Amino acid sequence: MISVVIPAYNEELAIGDDLRAVQAALDSTGLEYEIIVVDDGSTDRTAEIARGFPNVRLISHPRNRGTGAARTTGVKAARGDIIVMTDADGTYPNHDMPRLLAALEGYDMVIGARKKEAGTMRWLRTPAKTFIRLLASYLTATRIPDLNSGFRAFRKAPVMRFLNVLPATHSWVSTITIAFLTNGYTVNFIPIDYYPRKGRSTFHPLRDTYNYLTLVVRAIVYFNPLKVFLPISLFLLLFGGAKVIYDIITYNWHFAPSTVTLILTGVQVGALGMLADLIVKRLNGPQGGAGE
Repeated sequence: MISVVIPAYNEELAIGDDLRAVQAALDSTGLEYEIIVVDDGSTDRTAEIARGFPNVRLISHPRNRGTGAARTTGVKAARGDIIVMTDADGTYPNHDMPRLLAALEGYDMVIGARKKEAGTMRWLRTPAKTFIRLLASYLTATRIPDLNSGFRAFRKAPVMRFLNVLPATHSWVSTITIAFLTNGYTVNFIPIDYYPRKGRSTFHPLRDTYNYLTLVVRAIVYFNPLKVFLPISLFLLLFGGAKVIYDIITYNWHFAPSTVTLILTGVQVGALGMLADLIVKRLNGPQGGAGE
């Protein structure tokens, strides 16, 4: 069973075409599937259009809770062992779903990596996304061509482990990608086309940029704290050690308060990182991969 989860908020211009494309793509595979549309409090005809497709299961939020919350609702409701996600705004090549599913063989998640950014406010989104992607690549020791693509397929079981830490915002897809890569799950990337969206974007320049920055803190604390705390601790200790040598030569074994502060801060930052890493490993426990 394949479960297709589609979050939607005021997408009356595109959702009908997207649903027809999804149906045609999956019908060609001969696989058993279900389509779940999560209407996130739309005020237009989105729910009405989705309800007009007899084989589409519609779940409605009474108010707009965020695209991440809609994704979580869809994951919880999915009956399939494999979940495919796409958006309802006409941006993703839904006809490529069979290729996405084929690329999932031997992996826990496959992500459609967009060949170019075609979203609104690229002058703001591109730098923010690039910074988050580079940080995620550092935290996971993995080259990530596209961190927050909404076109992806994954196995349901491992995702259920992380639902309590996934945000209700656009950062949901970025967070689950980092969660998989830092917890021993395998992720595959395939290149896909990306089209201009139909209708109005829900991206808010201030709110969503703040959410991207929040994702940085969440990624550090939740998934790989030593990757950040340890380099800072070593830098402070090395700087403090150099300051000790300087003080010995300059002040004849009298140490400046700043020297002691540097060394103590380095020790404290390192201890916090080790404690955070211990908590993360204790909470996450042993992992399996590729459907285990």
